[in-house]
Amino acid sequence: MTPDHDAQEIGLLIIASFRQVTGRSLIDPAADSQWLYASAPFAVLAHDRSDDPRFIYANKTAQDCFGYGWDEFIGMPSHLSARAPEREERQRFLDSVSAQGFVDNYRGLRIAKSGRRFWIEHATVWQLARSDGEYLGQAAVFHSWKDL
Repeated sequence: MTPDHDAQEIGLLIIASFRQVTGRSLIDPAADSQWLYASAPFAVLAHDRSDDPRFIYANKTAQDCFGYGWDEFIGMPSHLSARAPEREERQRFLDSVSAQGFVDNYRGLRIAKSGRRFWIEHATVWQLARSDGEYLGQAAVFHSWKDL
């Protein structure tokens, strides 16, 4: 599959799942999954539900923020987005998302491909699920970040 096809398919799931879990819209009704991937001014990421979750989606803003292209991001273990000392805190947070369905206003320290450390701020992290309730992983959206 091409990045465009994968991004569109998963983007539709992300949009629907966000509404289902939070009761809010992720994007303007006039926008679509292509806009979410290519033009959204905010970062969106998702990982699967494997024992060592791997990224399955990263829009262009997230790719720019973390410094990875689509082919590098997709399949990468999501724990690598945080430095080792921050990984335990990150896992505790993800466990709380699993228990609650979603969490707003999350702030966490992350690391880019270059080694640059930055804070993601005001993030919403939610359970990524199909309309039938099948759990597929977790997704996150954040509108702001700042270098350490």
